[in-house]
Amino acid sequence: MDKNQLLHIVRYATMSGNILIIFWILFNAMYEGFKGTLPEKISFIVVISLLVTNTWLLLNKAKNTQKLN
Repeated sequence: MDKNQLLHIVRYATMSGNILIIFWILFNAMYEGFKGTLPEKISFIVVISLLVTNTWLLLNKAKNTQKLN
């Protein structure tokens, strides 16, 4: 397995983990009825935003890498 294949595997594993964590956070929030203090709600929004941004950047990187090859 060369380095490029390993990077693709790690990239997609990271994206899958990010999506799983987002769903887990949203499930817990729905289960609790979206109750929480304002700092908790803000931190959840920030964490989800960072995970979505990370996934989006990794996905764009993967698309750009495939176009170059």
